[in-house]
Amino acid sequence: MAKYGILVDFEWCTGCHTCEVACQMENHLPTDRFGVKLAALGPWEISKNNWQHDNIPLFTNECNLCAHRVAKGKEPTCVKHCQSKCLVFGTVDELKEKMTDKSRQMLFIP
Repeated sequence: MAKYGILVDFEWCTGCHTCEVACQMENHLPTDRFGVKLAALGPWEISKNNWQHDNIPLFTNECNLCAHRVAKGKEPTCVKHCQSKCLVFGTVDELKEKMTDKSRQMLFIP
């Protein structure tokens, strides 16, 4: 049986928090609990005109990849609602192949 995950391309995350809100609404989570939580890294200057400033969606133990949605052939709600399309759902094998394209990515496997 295939194992599924979410590939995060945090180079393109805008920090809109839509993934957080969509997850809370879909899974009826209280406002202090998250399946995905956005973390801010930076900003700070690494060298002249080179800055570190990233928004990184981090997944918690609350995340089950929206198993109820996936069972119906849908993608997790955070992926569906991601405005910058920086979240990709798929099998781990598919996502590992996509990771060879660039370096600023993380793979979440629950």
